[in-house]
Amino acid sequence: MSARGSPLLSVRGLSKHFGGVAAVDGIDLDVQARETVALIGPNGAGKTTFYNLLSGRMQPTGGSVVFDGRDVTGRPPHEISRLGISRSFQITNIFPELSARENVEVALTALHGKAFRFFSRAAADRALHEEADALLGQLGLGALATSRAGTLSYGDKRLLEIAIVLATRPRLVLLDEPTAGMTPEETRGVVALVRRLAESTQCTFLITEHDMEVVFGLADRIVVLHRGRVLAHGSADEIRASREVREAYLGEPDD
Repeated sequence: MSARGSPLLSVRGLSKHFGGVAAVDGIDLDVQARETVALIGPNGAGKTTFYNLLSGRMQPTGGSVVFDGRDVTGRPPHEISRLGISRSFQITNIFPELSARENVEVALTALHGKAFRFFSRAAADRALHEEADALLGQLGLGALATSRAGTLSYGDKRLLEIAIVLATRPRLVLLDEPTAGMTPEETRGVVALVRRLAESTQCTFLITEHDMEVVFGLADRIVVLHRGRVLAHGSADEIRASREVREAYLGEPDD
């Protein structure tokens, strides 16, 4: 457990250079436990690279990432996931030939690992089914448990991916454009879901999102990236009022 008052995630001077280009350029960021933080910025601002650094998919050029008091800088993705950081992707990341239930069971098996070896095969399978079905039900996918994942609607595929992320029992969830490509109705459903999960679980959320209505509707705090650096951070009202944000991200010149 993190000490009372200390951040769950603490990033200091995090950088990633590709040749002479700094995709992420000295980012400092603290995220408190059970906080929902939105990370926004124009295309090319460094959001995806930042996520890749947090989740271990890229090695940083400099800086540090401390999670729950432990330095996880540059650790491989499977170690970071086991420590409690899980990530969704802009493009759905599922096994299309498996059922929705089986997709979640894959993640649960990776989580529990050796624990299920102490049970009989039938008992282990039943426990997996029950846990997977409970997660699917939590996301409104209970009726689709046996459906092949590749046949689900785009919105349901995104929800299934969130179920897979939750199956790893994360402390920190990195959601990368969770409503991208969704209909307005599907978007409203995801907003309600994330809000409910933030209230009813121990999860902390870091969300990248282009839909500003989603951002303003979900985030306790908003961080704006521009050219790999933190341009501004604050509440929704503070971000709306920021001249720098209006010019760099919202595309509104200052009058």
